[in-house]
Amino acid sequence: MSSNPPIVLQQAEARRLLQQVDVHQAMRNMFLDLATGEAVQPAQQLVEFPNAAGDFINYLGVLAKDGVYGVKTSPYIKKPDGALVTAWTLLMSMDSGQPLLLCDSAELTTARTAATTAVAVEALAPAQARRLAVVGSGPVARAHLHYVKGLRDWQRIAVYSPSLSDDARTQLAAQDPRVEFSATLEDAVAEADVVMLCTSSAGPVLDPRSLARPALVTSISTNAPRAHEVPPQALGEMDVYCDYRATTPGSAGEMLLAAELHGWSRDAIRGDLPELVSGKATRPDYSRPVFFRSIGLGLEDMALANALYHLQRQGQ
Repeated sequence: MSSNPPIVLQQAEARRLLQQVDVHQAMRNMFLDLATGEAVQPAQQLVEFPNAAGDFINYLGVLAKDGVYGVKTSPYIKKPDGALVTAWTLLMSMDSGQPLLLCDSAELTTARTAATTAVAVEALAPAQARRLAVVGSGPVARAHLHYVKGLRDWQRIAVYSPSLSDDARTQLAAQDPRVEFSATLEDAVAEADVVMLCTSSAGPVLDPRSLARPALVTSISTNAPRAHEVPPQALGEMDVYCDYRATTPGSAGEMLLAAELHGWSRDAIRGDLPELVSGKATRPDYSRPVFFRSIGLGLEDMALANALYHLQRQGQ
């Protein structure tokens, strides 16, 4: 059988094409496909290196309507000067069995992580939410602001980062005139309706129970073992939502620790994104803090990689 060689997209080209994609809508559509059974998302696979030298995390997925199977593979390689993390996404045809696309996933990961949080904020934040806090200032934090800034009539957008660089400050300020910078975490989250944790911390950054009033706190965390941005013991006192209930509790650090040490059960999850976008999950009433946890799905990368594939094909 003859076949065309797969398209290979390096990071710069992926970034260029991604600007032509409605990433938020692509994520929402993908979660709708999960809700209707048109997509398949197995649990992520962790393959550890011998001698604790690192690991690969593999994220698989099937988008049946689009006729593609994909895998994103992301190594975490320990080095003397810090860990090296890369990621690539491979798409294959469910019709021919041939590879279609190999894409550097750095841009995809940043965009889909932020847009997935945006889908959650759109569904879970109170309609009258006016005060947004962003904790973090790196590319992922800036992407979060990009996708969320238009979802509510924000009157205050406070950013806090203990490692805020001049470049990050300039970029964040340019994104929205409402952005203001807080000297402390406490100032940033004061009276916040939504707090987006966008850090690479492996341990707790914020206890949602400490906020002045119940708010939506979103968390993405990092791929360090059992990483978490909120205290595990807090889960039992919050309304907990996640990106996908079939996979998130088995990987999210605070959920694993809460189950092991604090008697929390994954059955307490009130809804995931497929249930939220399809109207099957109950929205929170904000009688207590609301927590949304995303670990990232292979399908998110597949959906964006598939969009880039078709854009590149059209341009050839």
